[in-house]
Amino acid sequence: MEAQTITAAETADTPATPLLETDFGNEQPIVTVPYSSLRKSPLNARTKPLTGIPGLADNIAAKGLLQNLVVHELRGSRGKRRKLGVCAGQRRHAALDLLHADKRIAADHPVPVRIVSEGEALAISLIENSQREGLDPFDVLRSFRMLAEEGRSVDYIAALFSAAPITVKRRLKLANVSPKLLALLREDGITLDQLTALALADDHETQERVWFDAPNDWQRAPQYLRQAITRAEIDASRSRLVRFVGLDTYEAAGGYVRRDLFSDADNAGYIADAELLQRLAGEKLEAAADEVRAEGWSWTETRIERDVAELNHFRRLAPLDRPYTEDEQREIDDLTGRQDELAEQYDALAEGDEDAYEEAERLEAELDQVTAAIQALKTRAPTWDAQQMAEAGAFVILDSQGDLLIERGLMRRDGNAARDERGVPAGQSVGALTETNRRPKPVHSAKLCQQLSAHRTAAVHAELIAQPTVALAALLYRLAPVAFPERYGHACRDYLELNATSNHDALLKAADDLAASTAWGIIDAQRQQWLAAVPPRLADLLPWLIEQDPGTTLLDLLAFCTGTLLDGVTGKEEPHAINALSNALQLDMARYWTPTRASYFDHVSKARIVDVAMQAASPKIAFDLSKMKKGDAAASAEQRLAKSAWLPDMLTDRNVPAFHTFSMGNDTDDDDDVEDDADDGQDAEEAAPADSADEESGDPPDAVDNGPRPAWPFPTAASMSEHPAARDGA
Repeated sequence: MEAQTITAAETADTPATPLLETDFGNEQPIVTVPYSSLRKSPLNARTKPLTGIPGLADNIAAKGLLQNLVVHELRGSRGKRRKLGVCAGQRRHAALDLLHADKRIAADHPVPVRIVSEGEALAISLIENSQREGLDPFDVLRSFRMLAEEGRSVDYIAALFSAAPITVKRRLKLANVSPKLLALLREDGITLDQLTALALADDHETQERVWFDAPNDWQRAPQYLRQAITRAEIDASRSRLVRFVGLDTYEAAGGYVRRDLFSDADNAGYIADAELLQRLAGEKLEAAADEVRAEGWSWTETRIERDVAELNHFRRLAPLDRPYTEDEQREIDDLTGRQDELAEQYDALAEGDEDAYEEAERLEAELDQVTAAIQALKTRAPTWDAQQMAEAGAFVILDSQGDLLIERGLMRRDGNAARDERGVPAGQSVGALTETNRRPKPVHSAKLCQQLSAHRTAAVHAELIAQPTVALAALLYRLAPVAFPERYGHACRDYLELNATSNHDALLKAADDLAASTAWGIIDAQRQQWLAAVPPRLADLLPWLIEQDPGTTLLDLLAFCTGTLLDGVTGKEEPHAINALSNALQLDMARYWTPTRASYFDHVSKARIVDVAMQAASPKIAFDLSKMKKGDAAASAEQRLAKSAWLPDMLTDRNVPAFHTFSMGNDTDDDDDVEDDADDGQDAEEAAPADSADEESGDPPDAVDNGPRPAWPFPTAASMSEHPAARDGA
């Protein structure tokens, strides 16, 4: 189909040199031409590769071409073969090309165009691409809300704009924020990121209060707005209890989740009912324990987290190895043969061959599956006889990743353990005790312990910044025993070590890689913000502090300052006082520390590297590392464990050392402390300090009451009804 309107000027001979137009007043009318006559123009100002063409093509297919193209006649094309170059509308032209390639439009499909002279083409292309102005964000949100108010569904709107349904939901959520805040958006008084943070609150009153009551501009940063709204709730993406219970199970039980539509993380949202989450976790843990009890153990207990110190109070029986059945042996032989075949194929691949990369990945994946199947079969062979089960027990534990961990064959070390006629502990006659109860050589050197504990201290400081009420409790916890010696006696050690000196230089000295860590980045950013906020002269500091809001500014400043007083660096891998704060904050060190060659693997033995790979990756990877030199194994371990979230025990163990006092002699409660001093050989659950929190108020935010647990001397935020600030990050 030719153009409907062709003027005499358009059919005139095209000059060798383009005419330079000085007047754009002679605009030609819009006409339609067949798609087949369109070509890319050399005079189009846009040269950058085009993006978003498939979505634009879908829009054109659904709604037609809403805006005409601007074209000019190409030289050498006359009569029926006349070709038109697209000088404005290159993306629309590319979308038409895609529709034609997909056979969604024909060659004679009519396309609206405005035909201009060659002399006008480049100028018009430049004008169209440079003078176009996108819609204001307020207008975009308003339009989406109007479509929804017309009754349009999310799927309809998504198809209309070739957008994902989640994108439409996000825009509609923003469009329903408080009108006062949307008015600020139109006046550039608030950013989209800030509006996104405020959208976490479902009611306009909360949104407006959080925004307008912020005393300082820096407290209106998105992260602080988000904290103000979700301070008393549990971040589902960081909670091991949520991973264990499941967000769907929690919601099915009637739990409310404050959804974060603007996060791409799994389990994005905030848990409002911590008590319900704890109850569901306890029920699921008990259900797992019932299955273990059915095996016939003398006792079975549950723990909400793995406590190495408590486990070390038990002797471990070695399981007995039964012979494989014929079917099991045949299956192992088949799998072992397949493992050898895959290993030979993998070794035969040519190095540097690009085509071999995909085959190598396939072989490695299958090899891992075969190795895992062999290990699963081998785990069937270890067994326990009736006498062992009658004298020993098991722990069903929830680990730091929210997975079940079962410790079987544990015998108590106290005098209650049954013994045979010769005085030998029962069970030793049927299974040799492991070396667990012996004092092993330290896995980590004193230098590495100092480095790891410096990272732990910095991470606690970073978490205190986000949970200022816990910092307030920590400071009072340090001061109250000093103020009330008649109640708490005189401490022979500071179990929460807050010194009146800054830990800034000490932490950097203990860990030379700390400055590049996530925690230090948070701390340093806060330091710079506070340096800009506080007065430069010390004489002006107290008046300035008195004028500040105690519930926001002063509390946040106290949180930062408290973190700078923490003394958490140690050269030993043992229970440490700072774990009291780690527990209260539900610290997840995987957010702040990653095992790398520089941070860990270069500082431990090759055997340790192999052991870590066995725990965190797979037996196949551990076997590969065992054949390498130490340096190569360390470098390879860094790559293989980059996404494993593995942590050394020093960063996961949360045991708190027992707190001893010299009794004042005028309070009957202090008698328990005296008993604690003399009771070094009792079980962990029997040696809990008398001043530790009781069952009603001392549990961590996500703890489940399932029997005795390690001492928990530090009051958590969940136990303070006025300041329920701690989030579950474990």
